[in-house]
Amino acid sequence: MPGIINALTIDVEDYFQVSAFEKNIDRPQWEECACRVVANTQRLLALLDRHSVRATFFVLGWVGRRYPELVREIHAAGHEVGSHSFWHRLIYQQSAEQFREDLRQSRDVLEDAIGEAVVSHRAPSFSITRQSLWALEILAEEGFRFDSSIVPARHDRYGIPEAEQGIHAVATPAGRLWEFPLPITRIGRLQLPVGGGGYFRLYPLRWTVRCLRAINQRQQRPFVFYCHPWEIDPEQPRLRAGSRISRVRHYVNLASTERKLDSLLQAFRFGRLDEVIEQTLPQPGGKEPAPV
Repeated sequence: MPGIINALTIDVEDYFQVSAFEKNIDRPQWEECACRVVANTQRLLALLDRHSVRATFFVLGWVGRRYPELVREIHAAGHEVGSHSFWHRLIYQQSAEQFREDLRQSRDVLEDAIGEAVVSHRAPSFSITRQSLWALEILAEEGFRFDSSIVPARHDRYGIPEAEQGIHAVATPAGRLWEFPLPITRIGRLQLPVGGGGYFRLYPLRWTVRCLRAINQRQQRPFVFYCHPWEIDPEQPRLRAGSRISRVRHYVNLASTERKLDSLLQAFRFGRLDEVIEQTLPQPGGKEPAPV
């Protein structure tokens, strides 16, 4: 896809920290779990290095506090370090002040590790929804410039079906914030996410590539793609947690994810989220951002 660079993002969290399992694994129990996030993230770093791709790693603050050397390794390889919260709590289940405190805690840990500002954010489980749009103003107040937390589709945990697609500016009383929503494809009235995660593991690779290529070729714009380190780890412990459907979503096709991701990196051009957004910013006099 000459001329279009898409954003590749990695949500750095471990297998026991996902939202689907939080009712069975309390956060104090995280310390007792066998961590696999370092080795799995390093596998992803090696894969990206083979393809000469730089990405954005949205790092959970808890991971950054426990493994600051991993955060420095990500940064030293030329990747962007962004915030994925500290405790992986859904935003719409928090108050504004709880969200702000968690955001600051995450940002401070990551900035201490890399020695520079963290300006990109992704909410746990894409939990900026209609109920939590107030979080965008707090992000701007706290100095964040870029967010990628909105999915323009319906899901039982997230989604704003009517949300704008593609990179766009959001005006808040605290200033402008740039939002990069996850890509979707339409089949009749259905709006299906096609930007990674469980969808990538479930869908045939050829179909995913076709949907994403249509965004580049027909819509002439970049897309953002995401995955987690635990998604390339079929040997991770099988937890008796979450609902049956949650376990199916979590464990489906883990053995093939790394191979599919390798193929995806050959099919498209990818870069860091901050750089992709910067390249698409309008010139002076361009479209005014939509208010929150």
